[in-house]
Amino acid sequence: MVKTGHDHLQSLRDGRSVYIDSQKVEDVTVHHAFRNSVASACGLYDYQSSPDNLERMTFESPTSGKRVNRLWQLPRTRAELIERRRALEAWAETTCGMIGRSPDHVGSSLAAMYMGRKIFQQYNPARAKALADYFEYARDNDLYLSYVIINPQADRSKTTSDQPGGDLVARIVDEDTQGITIRGAKMLGTSTIFANELMVSGFMGLQAGEEDFAFTAMVPMSARGLKVFSRKSYEAAAPSTFDNPLASRFDENDAVIYFDDVKIPWERVLVHRDVQMAQAQWYDTRAHVYQNYQCQVRLMVKLRFLAGIARRIAEINGIINYPAVRETLGLLAAKIQGVEGMVIAMEAAGEQFGEYFLPNRAMVAASQAISQQIYPEVIETLRTLAGGGLIMLPSRAEDFHNPEFARIIEKTQRSSIVSPQERVKFFKLAWDAIGSEFGSRHHQYEIFYSGPTFVTRGHAFKAFDWDGAKGLVASLMDSYDLPAAQSGTAVAAE
Repeated sequence: MVKTGHDHLQSLRDGRSVYIDSQKVEDVTVHHAFRNSVASACGLYDYQSSPDNLERMTFESPTSGKRVNRLWQLPRTRAELIERRRALEAWAETTCGMIGRSPDHVGSSLAAMYMGRKIFQQYNPARAKALADYFEYARDNDLYLSYVIINPQADRSKTTSDQPGGDLVARIVDEDTQGITIRGAKMLGTSTIFANELMVSGFMGLQAGEEDFAFTAMVPMSARGLKVFSRKSYEAAAPSTFDNPLASRFDENDAVIYFDDVKIPWERVLVHRDVQMAQAQWYDTRAHVYQNYQCQVRLMVKLRFLAGIARRIAEINGIINYPAVRETLGLLAAKIQGVEGMVIAMEAAGEQFGEYFLPNRAMVAASQAISQQIYPEVIETLRTLAGGGLIMLPSRAEDFHNPEFARIIEKTQRSSIVSPQERVKFFKLAWDAIGSEFGSRHHQYEIFYSGPTFVTRGHAFKAFDWDGAKGLVASLMDSYDLPAAQSGTAVAAE
């Protein structure tokens, strides 16, 4: 009565069209570019179905009676919000926070849309019913959802409808009594390799006349005409788990998704040709808040993991007792705990949204803006602590099995607290986290997944209580005035 890793593995063998290295992939669950990461995604469901974790990770669906992940939980109190967060946190710990588009991300978006379904009802009752029905279907089947909501980069100076070339941005090209047909591309397609279904939507503001682009729909990954064009696989490039312990198992993949006249039935269309609703679905329903709250929970875990790497670098290199190093680690700890404190604050200052209790939107916006700055600083701190130790490593694990190489490794990879093999093992992990192609991709991802800084800082600007802040200033200024002139102090104007 609960989804397992085996269940998810079987669901991915659905005939989806995935392309990499100029070839079509017959089965993503066994292909060398994806199989280990697929296993990690399936591991999330094995974790939740373990008897030891079942109560913490799942709850009983009110419509099916099956136990499903707490990502689908609709909290009505702060205690229920925290209960849900602890499940998300535990899931993130299984991958060290390295799978950013885990099921709880887009699932959170859909859940918040459902909690704000009155907004959909006001817009279009038929679309509101489609949303409610689809949410219950996704929850009862514990689906792994991903989304594509960004347009391919082309000419940023032009509007969506004025982009160069034909069929660049996914749009509605036809509709009938059965549904809509879409054609064009979307990105980034993160974790679509592991997903059951895909939300196709938009995040950028649209203008009157661009109604063909103003839609949101749910599409099975096996839909006819849906094509996934994967970037290079970091998993496939990893010689072994020893050499790339993260890339070999947690490469969530990114891809361009092309919709080659994909037909979508009306019961899966949540927004239809409405420019205003295309934005309201994210902001008026709190979907933007809930999904980015999940991001901060996941990032909180990831930063703890990076803090562990930083501390271990200092210990292995014998510099942990240097005052300057302790100062550096102290500042690092303060930044990381700042993010954790923001997550707690989001909950403590949460708000009622109808019958539901959701994180504080101003706190979420603030944490997003700050995190974009903190993550590069954390990576730079790790690089500084490690120095040349990150790059002066044996080429691959096989070097230990060559007697001549092993003899030199034994002499040159030294530490007072670990063996040469353990030192190499650790620094290969550190490099994979912050310097390899996998690590560099994460650096880029953490800065830009929520949008450029002017966007996230714009959200923080809009969400902040400026009236309250100005009120403090006004209150103080109202408490005093220009003093009256004292006798004999007036100065005549010349």
